Amino acid sequence: MRVLVTGHQGYLGSIMVPVLRSHGHEVTGLDSGLFADCLLGPAPDEPPALRLDLRDVTASHLSGFDAVIHLAALSNDPLGFLEPRITYEINHQASVQLARCSKAAGVRRFLYASTCSVYGSAGDDLVGENAPLRPLTPYAESKVRVEDDVAAMADSGFSPVFLRNATAFGFSPRLRADIVLNNLTGSAYLTGEVRVLSDGTPWRPLVHAQDIAEAFAHALVAPTERVHCAAFNVGTEANNVTVAQIAEAVADTVPGATVAITGESGPDPRSYRVDFSAVRRAFDGYEARWTVRDGAAELYHSYRRYGLTADAFAARFTRLAHLSRLQETGELDSTLRFQRIGVSDA
Repeated sequence: MRVLVTGHQGYLGSIMVPVLRSHGHEVTGLDSGLFADCLLGPAPDEPPALRLDLRDVTASHLSGFDAVIHLAALSNDPLGFLEPRITYEINHQASVQLARCSKAAGVRRFLYASTCSVYGSAGDDLVGENAPLRPLTPYAESKVRVEDDVAAMADSGFSPVFLRNATAFGFSPRLRADIVLNNLTGSAYLTGEVRVLSDGTPWRPLVHAQDIAEAFAHALVAPTERVHCAAFNVGTEANNVTVAQIAEAVADTVPGATVAITGESGPDPRSYRVDFSAVRRAFDGYEARWTVRDGAAELYHSYRRYGLTADAFAARFTRLAHLSRLQETGELDSTLRFQRIGVSDA
């Protein structure tokens, strides 16, 4: 299958591309390069790619592809609050336009990277795909809007699938330090302290980036009648954990690390436990396999191996800080567009 992956130079995309290739797919990337230099360790093997801002995609760019996997987004809640207009412009409007262009170009399957954070504050009960959606941030709200708008385009020739990923974790060549397990493991490695700013009680569903990539690979080839215009939570019930439990897993992994739950940021209203049974039923042979403790160990050993520094952790691998620096140096304008960007055909 010929597959286009948007955001292939991001945290998830850098894991997704080799997984799709291992399943025999011909992969092309599409990325503006915002996070291309956010590397820890060797750079991944790059696929042929279009260097293109998501907001500039046309149907002509998508001609000849069997499927589009849409990962590209401003995927950070603090950034969404800082620039909500741009979050909606990129995450919502450009995503819907991408789907329109995909349909116009004859792309038959459109896989959208949504999020379990659409459930917002759901309490202690397990929530399935039919639970009420209560997005609490511009990022989560943008995901709900895309699901609604793209679902309205579905027909016999255009089959969207919405994969609501749990909070990602794990090592990627293009690291993110601003997701909870990656962040707490980095804090433990660099400072000896696992510092939790909330009270530690909110529930979080976690899933390894590798398990997300495998879910997308399964979704590409699943029978249309099982997945057409459907949403699937991606993760495993075993990784429904509290922030305090995540911190304890990190402290047990990183030698000498201690836990400090400060509560200084106040209560976090985002709390939800998720039911992942539907994805296992729909995707033959799929199961998320990485545990939180496996991920903490992988991250700790990778941080040691590649020499993670405090400066890089705080600036290069934290989305908001990285984009702010690119704006300060004049590489990005106020709309998060590169001042100079060309298009190279795949």
